[in-house]
Amino acid sequence: MATASVAFKSREDHRKQLELEEARKAGLAPAELDEDGKEINPHIPQYMSSAPWYLNAERPSLKHQRKWKSDPNYTKAWYDRGAKIFQADKYRKGACENCGAMTHNAKTCMERPRQKGAKWTSMHIAPDEKIETFELDYDGKRDRWNGYDAATYARVIERYEARDEARRKYLKEQQLKKLEEKNNKQNGEEEVSDEEEDDEDDLKVDEAKVDESKQMDFAKVEKRVRTTGGGSTGTVRNLRIREDTAKYLLNLDVNSAHYDPKTRSMREDPLPDADPNEKFYGGDNQYRVSGQALEFKQLNIHAWEAFDKGQDIHMQAAPSQAELLFKNYKVIKEKLKSRMKDTIMDKYGNAAAEEELPRELLLGQSERQVEYDRAGRIIKGQETSLPKSKYEEDVYINNHTCVWGSWWKDHQWGYKCCKQMIRNSYCTGAAGIEAAEAATDLMKTNIARKAATEEAPAPVEEKKLATWGTDVPDDLVLDQKLLVDALKKEDERKKEERDERKRKYNVKWDDEVTVEDMEAYRMKKIHHDDPMKDFLH
Repeated sequence: MATASVAFKSREDHRKQLELEEARKAGLAPAELDEDGKEINPHIPQYMSSAPWYLNAERPSLKHQRKWKSDPNYTKAWYDRGAKIFQADKYRKGACENCGAMTHNAKTCMERPRQKGAKWTSMHIAPDEKIETFELDYDGKRDRWNGYDAATYARVIERYEARDEARRKYLKEQQLKKLEEKNNKQNGEEEVSDEEEDDEDDLKVDEAKVDESKQMDFAKVEKRVRTTGGGSTGTVRNLRIREDTAKYLLNLDVNSAHYDPKTRSMREDPLPDADPNEKFYGGDNQYRVSGQALEFKQLNIHAWEAFDKGQDIHMQAAPSQAELLFKNYKVIKEKLKSRMKDTIMDKYGNAAAEEELPRELLLGQSERQVEYDRAGRIIKGQETSLPKSKYEEDVYINNHTCVWGSWWKDHQWGYKCCKQMIRNSYCTGAAGIEAAEAATDLMKTNIARKAATEEAPAPVEEKKLATWGTDVPDDLVLDQKLLVDALKKEDERKKEERDERKRKYNVKWDDEVTVEDMEAYRMKKIHHDDPMKDFLH
């Protein structure tokens, strides 16, 4: 199956890739470049831009969609019609018996059969035709316009122009005949002069109509309409005003707003620094976030959310129902907001609706004159009262002389008068402070005494374990020959464990384990926490 080889991506990388593709389609991110450095249209699907796996393409490209195998023998030339290469004077052996040309025989001769052929008369020998052979490609064999000379269409244009000129001359002759007939009548000079002016006006109108029809041709687009009779040509008027500047010509800077020719969209503003009062076009995003487009977007979002929550609503299937439900939703939402506002105002009051409080209560100011000295003492007058809040202040409980929160220590609040951290405690005054300090000093003394009396633990001697799990004797000696044999036996045992087909039918079991066997087992054993385990064996 010819599918592109795509490396595994995590969910986060896949989400970032989708966001980048959407940004490229919207024109917010630059387009992706192929192997040749050309931009790839972001609207091309991935199954077209991704190359098959057997091409070993490392990045998206459209090279595999193009014709990359071109045969140099293919040509677009055509036959040279009517060309002659040689004119003989007498009949030649092997030539056509009818006309005398060497390029064909009498059976395929296109000339009128003569009463006596050129073979017998040797007169009027036809020239040899120019025979060409072309190796056409797939499209060239099926091109029905191959060999067509576009210059021959000039004859068609000349024929139509001659017809229009003849029609114009005929109209003028008819007008002149009418003028002569009216001149011959003796109905009065004034009537004749008036009719002459009318005829001249009619003639000018006819010529103006002809010129106007020529000028209107450029604003029409010919469109083929399929019918049972083979099709008819209808004209569709182009509604674009030709005097308007195209949006992609407003700013010719390469780094300006991106224009997508496929969708004919330019989402960003091509002239962001221009005066907004003089700008006629500000980008497609300007229309998306303003006017009825914004309302339509909100309607779509409401339909999606309602469908996700179980409502039987569909914007495309029943747009009227969706719009009616959206209107009802907005009315209900406004009612809930007003009801919640009334509930909050009833509970906490509305300062904006009440009467304005006097300035003295708000800011604690009055018209009384008070004089102070340099130390801040009152010399004359009365000190202004500080403004108070609606909460109770300077309320002392449980015989305290300070409020809760007047003291702070070790990330805890307390009373300053007795330095207690418990809010509902009874005030003990200075005596309580002294008792707390004495208890703290006593606790520190006891902790220091206990730390001094504690003895350090005796060091524990480390015991070395033997290679097979017992204490290592001082006189342990390993025989190197037996150790080599034990290592070979251990390798054979591991091979049998990996492949059971090598195990013999009669298995011999030996319970005797020597020191060398245990040492070989320990040396061959793989430790899973060993960082070099992958490099063993």
